Amino acid sequence: MNSSLLARWVSRLPFYYGWVLIGIAFITIAIGISARTSFSLLLPPLIDEFHWSRGLASGSFAFGFLVSALISPLVGQVMDRYGPRFLLLAGAGFTALGLVLATMMQEPWQLYATLGFLVGGGTNLMGYSVHSIFLPNWFVRHRGMALGIAFSGAGIGALVILPWLQEIIIRAGWRASCLALGAVVLFVLAPLSFFVWRRPEDLGLEPDGQRAQTEAEVSARVSNVVDHVWVNNEWTIAKAMRIHRFWCIIFGYFCALFAWYAVQVHQTKYLVEIGFSPATSAWALALVSGVGMFGQIGMGALSDRIGREWAWSASCLGSAISCAALLALEGTPTLWLLYVMVLSQGVLGYGMTTLMGPIVMEMFQGKSFGSIFGVVTIAVMAGGAVGPWVTGVIYDETGSYRVAFALSLACCLLASVAIWIAAPRKVRLVQGRVKR
Repeated sequence: MNSSLLARWVSRLPFYYGWVLIGIAFITIAIGISARTSFSLLLPPLIDEFHWSRGLASGSFAFGFLVSALISPLVGQVMDRYGPRFLLLAGAGFTALGLVLATMMQEPWQLYATLGFLVGGGTNLMGYSVHSIFLPNWFVRHRGMALGIAFSGAGIGALVILPWLQEIIIRAGWRASCLALGAVVLFVLAPLSFFVWRRPEDLGLEPDGQRAQTEAEVSARVSNVVDHVWVNNEWTIAKAMRIHRFWCIIFGYFCALFAWYAVQVHQTKYLVEIGFSPATSAWALALVSGVGMFGQIGMGALSDRIGREWAWSASCLGSAISCAALLALEGTPTLWLLYVMVLSQGVLGYGMTTLMGPIVMEMFQGKSFGSIFGVVTIAVMAGGAVGPWVTGVIYDETGSYRVAFALSLACCLLASVAIWIAAPRKVRLVQGRVKR
């Protein structure tokens, strides 16, 4: 497909193409994130069949995140140079290949190579981090809400795909579920990648769907800039790494993802062990993502009005409540407490994925934003890698998840404090805070 011809055709469409990209991102994330989250469903049958320890098995998920973290700076540079299409196509290919090859595994290294390296790395190329680099370019006024709508695809995907995969696992085994999911990734997501552009300028547009404006029209806009010296700085990776606020973002994102994936990967097995049925445990995982779509849209829209820091703190609070509820469930395994865990993790906690891109863009927007966000993504991937692994190791050593979930709760609180110190509000205001 000729990219320039397609771009000219798309630019003539009578509607704002940014929202089409949101729709494509919605579908991509629905399938891609579900492919990664499905590891929680695959973990019990893998342990039962191969008799691997939980630390070893969950370590493959951590390994995929670690690899993703190491290549994140390269991903950002590829985005700056070639755009998102290349990354999305590669992600679909790696994920589908990993799922197919996983059906042939016999040794632990094969688990790490397939579900760890290929699926973990491939889904990262289709996930929140990559979309957080280019989607914010298309929006200013409703940046948080737009990303929330796109990322809420994870909720629909979880409600549809995860129960479907669990049913396949029950009826035909985990290998059949891998083959089915691999086919969906390859034949749905790869073709959609051809319709993705990095910036509205590629189609003769400006953010928020406007046509190119005159200099007078541009100057008449209400500015949301607070620190003009900061904004006028041409930010590079080297410059950003010399600023303590950059490292606050790194620390905050690491802590948030540590807690999030520690719970996501282990909660299904944990719920089964404390007395819930496998079906109820699988539905709990799916419902977290299901109600999470409301959290992502709502938290994104709320952040456009009250500020990123307040919305981020609310998301961290939701994750902390979910950790506390999981701790309480061990002694009181009741459905109402399970609902508390699901709602807090989904409605509030899921919102943090929506906020990661806008927080960094409002501080380091510019030509090197992709490369800068790629470095920030190291913290995201590292947190997602270390959290499940540490949780598995703690369980293997203590025979309980109590210490691990308490550690995750503390990480949620630290993540909130870190973003307040970074203070994106002191660089650019969200539109709801701009005085007109």
